[in-house]
Amino acid sequence: MIIGTTASQNGRRRIAVTGIGCVTAIGLGAEGLWAGLLKRESAVKTITRFDPAEFRSHMAAEANDFEPADYMEVRRAKRLDRFGQFSVASARMALDDAELDVASLDADRVAVQMGSALGGVALAEEQHHVYVERGPRAVNPLLALAVFSGASSCNIAIEFGFTGPNCTNGMSCASGAIGIGHAFRLIRDGEADVALAGGAECPLAPLSFGAFALIRAMSKRNDDPATASRPFDRDRDGFVMGEGAAVLVLEEWGRAVKRDARIYAEICGFGTTNDGYHMTAPLPDASQSTRAMELALGDARVLPDEIEYVNAHGSSTKLNDSTETKAIKAALGERAYRVAVSGTKGYYAHALGASGAIEAAICSLAIARSWLPPTLNLSEPDPDCDLDYIDDGGRETRVGYAVSNSFGFGGINAALVFRAPE
Repeated sequence: MIIGTTASQNGRRRIAVTGIGCVTAIGLGAEGLWAGLLKRESAVKTITRFDPAEFRSHMAAEANDFEPADYMEVRRAKRLDRFGQFSVASARMALDDAELDVASLDADRVAVQMGSALGGVALAEEQHHVYVERGPRAVNPLLALAVFSGASSCNIAIEFGFTGPNCTNGMSCASGAIGIGHAFRLIRDGEADVALAGGAECPLAPLSFGAFALIRAMSKRNDDPATASRPFDRDRDGFVMGEGAAVLVLEEWGRAVKRDARIYAEICGFGTTNDGYHMTAPLPDASQSTRAMELALGDARVLPDEIEYVNAHGSSTKLNDSTETKAIKAALGERAYRVAVSGTKGYYAHALGASGAIEAAICSLAIARSWLPPTLNLSEPDPDCDLDYIDDGGRETRVGYAVSNSFGFGGINAALVFRAPE
């Protein structure tokens, strides 16, 4: 399909991805993320933020190269927790990458839509210790302003003066993808012309980490952390926790073309459903994750045979990976066996609510640069996971249409469809 440069497609406003900003364990910003993908190495190591000895899992992917003062005034950085810093820094990187002059924007027409599963929970945990040991007067007064998930989108809006639609959803591990999907709809429906959208997560604190260890959701491959996150592999034994954030600049297509912006990809479809089944286990027949993909394809007005790449949720858990494989097969039919698939969490681990945003950034970069990242640590595919998972070398190929899947606790399913800006 040839895609023109008109501002509408079948009478609907089109949406371009013109900027990418991110904080991940494998790199910062669009170029840092891309360089990290090309290295084909995992950033998962033994956790250093606290002593994990009392837990089953001892590993995480930490974004240790991040320095908040590189992206905001020191005074401003001190008034934000790490979760807020990630949000503001990723937004700044995305705006810079898009070469957008903030002063030239109509602030009322700029939306900020983010996602986060846990918000400022790490700061809350830290300050609870202060409260217990020293009493309420010793607690950081900024706690009340930092702990709620909405601090992500609100701090971005405050930093840049954006006054359009603002929301941070808390829909578990699908949050980032849902934030992007909501922003996509706001622009398509004419409520905004530009949006900053994505997700942020900083969950690496003992209580949060331990809670997931307690329900035996995380890998215990502690002797070899770099191979612990292994989506679709027969020997996978749970996810690995990470921290990170990603923000995309979305623009109405005609606006982006008029200013001669570099366009990574076009977002053309979004679908979301709920299993209505269980808080941790996916619906065994994958019917609702399938429906999320089908809704996204229908929204994009794209046929299954046009899809060439799927960036899978690929959490490296026994149930998720096999159920997602069922969903891809059901949604794409026979085409599923001819579509390249990769699960990229082996690189930067599972950053919960930020994962879908990071993976949307990866989809956009992969389309723009005609290279698909591999599924790290896939030594022997599970017999139930029998699709064309890209091996450790990656794959050079042009992609016209791609799908990014994000699934979360509570049975949340989300899918985004991207296409090349030809």
